[in-house]
Amino acid sequence: MKTRAVRLYGENDLRLEEFDLRPITDGELLIKVISDSVCMSTYKTAKQGAAHLRVPNDVAEHPIIIGHEFCAEVVEVGEKWKNDFQVGDKVVMPPVLSYIGVETVGYSFEHIGGVSTYSIVYEHILDHGFLMKLNSDSYFNGSLIEPASCVIRGFKATYHEDGDTHITGIKEGGKTIILAGCGPMGLEAIDIALHGNRKPSLLVVTDLDQERLERAEKLFSPAEAAKDGIKLVFMNSSDKDELLAVTDGTGYDDVFVYAPVPAVVELGDAILGFDGCLNFFAGPLDKNFSANFNFYNVHYAQHHVAGTSGSTPADMKDIVDLLGEKRLDPSVMITHIGGIDAAIDATLNLPKIPGGKKLIYTHIELPLTAIADFATLGQTDDRFRIMDEMVKVNNGLWSAEAEKYLLENF
Repeated sequence: MKTRAVRLYGENDLRLEEFDLRPITDGELLIKVISDSVCMSTYKTAKQGAAHLRVPNDVAEHPIIIGHEFCAEVVEVGEKWKNDFQVGDKVVMPPVLSYIGVETVGYSFEHIGGVSTYSIVYEHILDHGFLMKLNSDSYFNGSLIEPASCVIRGFKATYHEDGDTHITGIKEGGKTIILAGCGPMGLEAIDIALHGNRKPSLLVVTDLDQERLERAEKLFSPAEAAKDGIKLVFMNSSDKDELLAVTDGTGYDDVFVYAPVPAVVELGDAILGFDGCLNFFAGPLDKNFSANFNFYNVHYAQHHVAGTSGSTPADMKDIVDLLGEKRLDPSVMITHIGGIDAAIDATLNLPKIPGGKKLIYTHIELPLTAIADFATLGQTDDRFRIMDEMVKVNNGLWSAEAEKYLLENF
């Protein structure tokens, strides 16, 4: 069996190659990867190569397949798993297999990764229950479960104190703010804050990019949020006093920092209320990243700090359940689609490309294309005109219908 994949050999060294996959064992599965969402974590590994914690030191001799936010179909089942999986099952898996320490799907394996046409699911992955079935009419939802689960992990990590009780999660009916919150992960954070299991009474979202802010407000209507008892406010501001004024001066119970910028961390610290928790979600590249923090308030105002990296299988299951209940719509994250030939440039230039998530379909070739450009491209290519009509009826968002058309016509 041949597979086509983007493999990492070292720092800034990604190569699109075709090579042979060995036959699967009785304890393994063969999967056909359909879609993969480009993750900032993959950008970091590509830029750092073997210096990255989750890249093996011998990657130059044993290159690994990049990508870990993928959705696939089962195409061959080893004898051991005949009663558990069937050919055609949609499957996803978490990127961090915690029981083996630093090894990570998409970072450390030679035979499995999201930017591939076919991959082998190892027996130890299956033994520990890390391959999950997905009941969905789309593949892109599967590719977005992992980033969405990272967001929900952050929501679980924040905490408060109620007498002798340690309460995890955002404060029910409290005041929450998402700083720099209109990027792809920030949009999903808004979605979870509005539609998750614990809801604030006030949700403030800031961004200094007015275009991103306006798109977020279009996707998440304050009027709709008000129907659920949530006051939703979008602000283009980094002014402490302006942000505190929205809380009537009490400060925020939960502050999420979605940009690895010291000034944003310090702003978050300055607007915390009593027993407030600052969640540092954004992952910095600099191992010496730091910011000033008021420890007087840690003591006297009971301020807390939390941070998470990645997610757990339980987090992914929570997202699968919320998707099944149609409470979340991760498509708000997607702004671009492309084929496997677009994966290298999209990965290496990810911070420079505006918009949200870049979704790679591994069995087609297509330059990275913004959904917003479909109408213009449709003037010379009827396929884009048709997809443009499909997304317009879905509030401008990528949809199962558009995905099906893409896979059948490109």
